[in-house]
Amino acid sequence: MDPCDLTASDARALIGRRQLSPVELVESCIARIEAVDPAVNAMVARDFARAREAARAAEHAVTRGDDLPPLHGLPFGVKDLEEVAGLRTTFGSPIYRDHVPAHDQRMVASIRRAGGIVLGKTNTPEFGAGANTRNAVYGVTGNPFDPTRSAAGSSGGSAVALATGMVPLATGSDMGGSLRNPAAYCGIVGYRPSPGLVANEARAVGWTPLPVLGPMARTVADACLLLSVMAGDDPADPLATTIFGRRVRRAEANFPPPRIDLAGLRVAITPDFGFAPVERHIREVFAEKTRLFRDVFARATDATPDCSGADATFAVLRGVQFLASHLERVRTRPADVGPNVRANVAEALLLSAEDVARAEVAQTAIYRRWQDFFADVDVILTPAISISPRPWSELYPTAIDGVPMHSYFHWLALAYAVTLVGHPAVSLPVGTDRHGMPFGLQIVGPRGGDAFVLGVAAALEALLAGDARTARPVPDLARLNAAPPISGVPGFLGFD
Repeated sequence: MDPCDLTASDARALIGRRQLSPVELVESCIARIEAVDPAVNAMVARDFARAREAARAAEHAVTRGDDLPPLHGLPFGVKDLEEVAGLRTTFGSPIYRDHVPAHDQRMVASIRRAGGIVLGKTNTPEFGAGANTRNAVYGVTGNPFDPTRSAAGSSGGSAVALATGMVPLATGSDMGGSLRNPAAYCGIVGYRPSPGLVANEARAVGWTPLPVLGPMARTVADACLLLSVMAGDDPADPLATTIFGRRVRRAEANFPPPRIDLAGLRVAITPDFGFAPVERHIREVFAEKTRLFRDVFARATDATPDCSGADATFAVLRGVQFLASHLERVRTRPADVGPNVRANVAEALLLSAEDVARAEVAQTAIYRRWQDFFADVDVILTPAISISPRPWSELYPTAIDGVPMHSYFHWLALAYAVTLVGHPAVSLPVGTDRHGMPFGLQIVGPRGGDAFVLGVAAALEALLAGDARTARPVPDLARLNAAPPISGVPGFLGFD
């Protein structure tokens, strides 16, 4: 095994025991990027010189016997929606093609203080709009199991970098499933935390709970390790609520995750939350997978919370976010803005105050129905995404099993049902589907149950790891190494 294939937790333990050099680990990751990335285009802006310098400093700290922080010497990738000082940050937009920030975003700074080493930026669709990682600056990111297929998004570059061993840890963000969708498509772990757990000072609308920042990794334990340094308070984020004079966020409580006895859990299983469009193939695979382990729980019932009105509610609230963030760009530089952003802004301009008020009332009603449902349930299990990966040349699925989609994000309803109510959720890799592509299981926890749902995910991960039908799949690196560069494929560069 190459050092870059170690889990973050194992690599950190070896560094602490002086059995692995941070320099060796960084060089292994760089070698993997150079060998594999041409086939998939995940690591789009590279910071190798500064990473090597940081690795040498980390090695000297080990040699001196310094107290080492939790991520000491671990390379990580940063989604290209998050600013890194001195490293090109484009947001996937030609408008920011040459943007080089002077400061780290808070989350990035926290990871660096904990010993993490930035290796580069990972690809994303323009401003994170859409679940197909493709833009007009860096081009498309291919799925590591088949580069002709989508890696989903918007954290697609991070998911691919993790799946192929380019980095042991990566950052992501999530509104309509942008952490969970690519995790499911690429066979890694993506975690959407409760709003406010990971402070985000960069949101244009600071009071909205829809977009969150979160960790991505190859294992649940590694995701918890990264979360332990990402989480925290920041007065610039109004959702990062606190009690004056008291510390209420104890992120380290999420690592290691608490030990959960699956035999004591009450589990609800649903393929669609009662409303989401899910292809027949995914429904059948989900049923097959859950049959393998549903008897380990105290109770597993086919049930769903009432999500009536979720489609219309999310469409309105998402539109408001895009209007607040992108109206000026669409008006002044329309040729430099892609179709997904333009569509959201155009739809939002048709909304009235009455539409927004109704959506906010509906969101609250859905949330309260979920709380009633969770009075008798510990976790909900669903598929993490509604279709098997399709070719990335398709901007978004226009139909599922012949049923037309309402919008470019309608096919993400399994994810945004959870987003609307603010519950924490994990996408856990559970083998492959019938096409040989990764299959993700979404595990949804109760309100505020971050540590709990991560513990459930860790217990399920351990249970399923020993069965080839449910273990985390691994891409064929030799095949990727021999593949032609994805940049040569027609349609590689562009919005659509």
